[in-house]
Amino acid sequence: MRRLGVLMAAAAVGFAACEMADDAPEPAVRDTTAMQTPSADDGEIEIQLMNSAGVQVGVAHVAQVGTGVEVHVHISGLQPGSEHGLHFHENGSCGAPTFESAGGHFNPTNTQHGLDNPQGPHMGDMPNIRAGDDGVADTTFVKPDTQLRGGESSLQRSGGIALVVHAGRDDQRTDPSGNSGARIACGVLRVQ
Repeated sequence: MRRLGVLMAAAAVGFAACEMADDAPEPAVRDTTAMQTPSADDGEIEIQLMNSAGVQVGVAHVAQVGTGVEVHVHISGLQPGSEHGLHFHENGSCGAPTFESAGGHFNPTNTQHGLDNPQGPHMGDMPNIRAGDDGVADTTFVKPDTQLRGGESSLQRSGGIALVVHAGRDDQRTDPSGNSGARIACGVLRVQ
């Protein structure tokens, strides 16, 4: 019985601490980089996607498959039927609310933007994702000629790279970003 009393007292203190934390003002700008899941040494790597308020809205998984990288993205809270640009960005940083700390598109070969651009694409360019009627985008595709580790065609970079979801559809041609609009979700990919 004494043990139950101690547990109840500890729970009350925990609830009080949570309540006090909820009353604390939110910072205007937060770096959600620290919230990202660390990478695995091999196999599939998970990326937590956070919105501008630092709330997790999705997850992505990246894995090596043959000579390409398979990317699976699941993100909620989108406008039903909307399309969104999806890119790897050059810096492993997701400073909310704008995610500008992620830098430009990942482009180690200095090409132009867009999967349909004859002088492209950037290594970070990927197909658009589309939300269903429920506002959830859930898609899987393979980025050909891309490696998780080693060499110029690798996603492995010191400090990581960012996976960014944009507010609008990528036109897949316009340099440097496909007119895909603001950055609405971000997560960090770190390949060991």
